[in-house]
Amino acid sequence: MSLTASRARRAGSSGKGIRRGEAAAGWLFTAPALVILGVFLLVPVIMALWVSFSDWSGRGSPLSSAVSFVGLDNYAAVTTGGGLAERDFGISLRNNAWYVLLVVPLQTALSLVLALLVNRAILRGRGFFRTAFYFPSVTSSVAITVLWLFLFSTSGVVNDVLSWIGINGPNWFNDPSGVVHNALAAVGIQSGPEALTANSFLGLSFWDWLAGPSVAMSAFIFMAIFTTSGTFMLLFLAGLQNVGPDIQEAAMIDGANAWQRFWHVTLPQLRPVVFTVVTLGLIGCWQVFDQIYTGTQGAPGKTTLTPAFLSYQSAFISQQWGEGAAIAFILFVIIVAFTVLQRWVLRERKVSRRRIRQYEVNPAVVASTSSEAGR
Repeated sequence: MSLTASRARRAGSSGKGIRRGEAAAGWLFTAPALVILGVFLLVPVIMALWVSFSDWSGRGSPLSSAVSFVGLDNYAAVTTGGGLAERDFGISLRNNAWYVLLVVPLQTALSLVLALLVNRAILRGRGFFRTAFYFPSVTSSVAITVLWLFLFSTSGVVNDVLSWIGINGPNWFNDPSGVVHNALAAVGIQSGPEALTANSFLGLSFWDWLAGPSVAMSAFIFMAIFTTSGTFMLLFLAGLQNVGPDIQEAAMIDGANAWQRFWHVTLPQLRPVVFTVVTLGLIGCWQVFDQIYTGTQGAPGKTTLTPAFLSYQSAFISQQWGEGAAIAFILFVIIVAFTVLQRWVLRERKVSRRRIRQYEVNPAVVASTSSEAGR
C-alpha cells in the first residue's frame, strides 16, 4: 500500500509540474499579443474614458495637471443640456435607430434567403452565385458610397429605372423629409396629435422621432443591405451545411412540407448563427461612420447624422473632446444593451408541459397495443 501511495504521489507531483510548465509556456506565448492589446486597445480606451469626464482641450496630454475632472458634465451636455448638443445627439440617435430597425432584420432575412438558394444541390453555378453575392462585401465602403452617390443622384440610374414605370424619383441625397411622414401626408395626415408634438425627448418631439428615416438615409439603408448580405450569407451557408440530411429526411417521412421543415427543423438549428448575424449587424449598424463621412456628412438637414459621426464631429471639428468621448461611450452602452437584449430574446427556452404531454407515451395505449399484437 505504501509503495502504491508513493507512486501516486510522484505521479501527481510530476503532473502538477507539467501543468505549471504548460501554464508558464502559455503565458509566454500570449504575452506579445497581450502587450499589443494593452498598449493599443486597453490604454486608449481608458484614456478616452478619462477624457469623457474631463475638460481636455485637445492640446497636450489628457493626463496633465492642467486637465480638470468635470464629472458627468460632458454626458449631461448631450443628454439633458437643452442646447444644440442635446438636439444633435437626439437627431443622430433618431436617424441611427431607424437605420438599425430597418437594416438588421432586412439584411438578416436576405442573407438567409441567399444562403438557402446557393445551398441547393440542384442549382447550377453555385460557386459563381456565391462569389457574386459576396463580392460587394469585399469592396471598399468608400468606393461603394461613391458609386451609390452616382446611382441615386437626381439624374442617376435609379431614377431613370423608376421613370420607366411612371414614377418620378426623388432627389435622394438632398431630401430631408421622413418616409413615414411622407406616407402619412399622402393620406392627408400633415401633423401629429398634440400628445406627440407637445412632448419631447433629447430635444425632439415624439412626432419627429416617428418621422422615419429620411429619403437620404433610405439610400444608405439600401446600400447597407446590399453590401452586408453577402458576408452574412456565408455564415448562414456554413450553418446550413452542418444541418444533417437525416433530420430533413425524417421530417419528410413524417409528412412535413418545405415550409414546416424550414420553420421547425432548419431554423431552430441555425439559432447560434442567427445570434451571431444579428449581433454583428447591430454592432455594424450602430457604428456606421465611413459611409456618412464619404457621402453626406450628416446632410441634408442633419437627417443622415449618426452618433459615430457626431462623436467625430464634436471632437475633431468642434474641438469638444469631452463631449465627443461621452457620445462614444454612450454608443458603447447602447450596443451592449441591445446585444444583451437580443441574447435574451434568442435564448434557449424550456419546452412547456403542454407540449411535453403531446410526446409522452400513454401506458394504457401501449398496453392495449401490445395485447392486440399478442393476440
